[in-house]
Amino acid sequence: MQMTQTHEIMDVCLLAGKIMLENGAETYRVEDTMARLAASYGINDAQSYVTPTGIIFSVDGLTPTKLIRISERTNNLDKVATVNSISRKASEGCLSIKEASRELKGAEKLGHATPIPLQIAAAAIASGCFLIMFQGGWGDFIPAFISGGLGFAGMIYFHHFVKIKFFAELLASFIIGLTAFLMVSIGIGSELDKIIIGSVMPLVPGVVITNAVRDLMAGHLVSGLSKGAEALITAFAIGTGIAVVFAIY
Repeated sequence: MQMTQTHEIMDVCLLAGKIMLENGAETYRVEDTMARLAASYGINDAQSYVTPTGIIFSVDGLTPTKLIRISERTNNLDKVATVNSISRKASEGCLSIKEASRELKGAEKLGHATPIPLQIAAAAIASGCFLIMFQGGWGDFIPAFISGGLGFAGMIYFHHFVKIKFFAELLASFIIGLTAFLMVSIGIGSELDKIIIGSVMPLVPGVVITNAVRDLMAGHLVSGLSKGAEALITAFAIGTGIAVVFAIY
């Protein structure tokens, strides 16, 4: 196999891994997909080392190893499913290396499958439903709906301008706590604690916690521990935002 073709295969594998890792895929799934893609184009000895912040990939002892840095991560499982579909088509021999590269670049440019207004509406409805699940009264559904929607919108807004993930969650939880407190103060809501609990649930890093446990079970200790730490700090940021509201009032 020519060196140029080998580098093209490496670039395709790295691009697939980058898209998956940036959009919420587990570490073991990223490594497995990259290995399958490489094998689809005749490289059976590919080696990869994936962490939440980077991917190291090599195909043999002679080819230079390549590294990709991952600076931002979000949850867009639609992109993960798209990359998996491309990998399956490549494994079946339906895609050339150039076609796979073109499809992966197209998948990378795709926006979020769910429009932001719909995400905010879903978070607001989920907040109200979580309130009921935690045995809150139906009279507090609207306050939880409003608090959760405003908090989630705030998180998206702050994260767009301030590229510090934990800071966005802290400010979002502060908005939730402040909104819930004001509503209870003017008599719209009654159970402040359950309104806040229901409203912060859309901010809780459930996917990150799940991936951390799954990576630990698969033996990826570095990734599992780092994702667990990320989830812990996110939870701490959410709690801090609520605590600041109670400290002020």
